[in-house]
Amino acid sequence: MTKYTKKSELEIKARQLLTERGVGLDDIAELVYYLQSKYHENLSMDICRHNVDRVLTKREVQNAILTGIQLDVLAEQKKLEQPLQKTIEIDEGLYGVDEVIALSIVNVYGSIGMTNFGYIDKQKPGILKKLNDKSSGEIHTFLDDIVGAIAAAASSRLAHSDAEDFADVDF
Repeated sequence: MTKYTKKSELEIKARQLLTERGVGLDDIAELVYYLQSKYHENLSMDICRHNVDRVLTKREVQNAILTGIQLDVLAEQKKLEQPLQKTIEIDEGLYGVDEVIALSIVNVYGSIGMTNFGYIDKQKPGILKKLNDKSSGEIHTFLDDIVGAIAAAASSRLAHSDAEDFADVDF
């Protein structure tokens, strides 16, 4: 189902960082299925995975992944200055920069992505619940929003496509 020419260094690194942080393509595809299954009678995980894969080819998405994960890792290593260190460590509620970075992903496929993102960010199903679990000692202040945004963008891509042939849309 996936047809690619050569992946850029940026895309390879973004995909690698997601994997290293415990997020697989299928984890995000499950979120897309969660968002879109009631609107597409014949929706399959393959179609969801394909749409996630296509979202990950976008440079804006790759840049957001690299930036957000780097900030999470630096916070885990306690390499940020205070008060930013504590703010990111605890994922402080009034700190919205993590959502702003995620919105750069959401906007790639139109305004419906915003609705999808807001919904999934509140529900926190699947991998999002795991990423929000503070007991692991890992910091995912940015990653949880980035993953939710990728799922929202993939859902938007799917929603904008022809219901009969939504796997072949390539925008």
